Amino acid sequence: MPQLQTLVLNEQQVALKIKRIAWEILERHASEDKLVMVGISKSGFWLATQVQKELLAVSDLEIALVEMKINKKEPLDNAIELSMPLQAFDYANVVLIDDVLNSGKVLMYGIRHLLTQPLKKLTTAVLVDRNHKLFPVKADVKGLSLSTSMNEHVAVKINKNSAEVFLL
Repeated sequence: MPQLQTLVLNEQQVALKIKRIAWEILERHASEDKLVMVGISKSGFWLATQVQKELLAVSDLEIALVEMKINKKEPLDNAIELSMPLQAFDYANVVLIDDVLNSGKVLMYGIRHLLTQPLKKLTTAVLVDRNHKLFPVKADVKGLSLSTSMNEHVAVKINKNSAEVFLL
């Protein structure tokens, strides 16, 4: 039997959410000149890339884009890889970005890993916050808050320069 899917955000709506996320990040870092954006692989890194494009279009921020590879099923610290040495984060303004905040486990481990360095400020951002946290973590910036049942799944389907969000 085919799985039913409901469109939650179409491509235009996702693009608007990305713009809003970029503006909120800019508002939170208005007095800064440098920012490190860490996107959790794969969809979170895509989202970070899109947010970076929006920020560069409206600000003079110097933005370093970093990919965080983390096993989402077993997100242990020793299995986390960054595309930039962790020591480069010293006293930086960091934004950790993922596509969907489900239980909070992946975001929590990502935060924990980043906090092994002395950061100036850490902000979290997600496209969709599902409101089903099992871990004490929140998104500072979110595109959409979505209350779902535990049996439902939120999927972000990416098409090169655009994305759609579905409820499965």
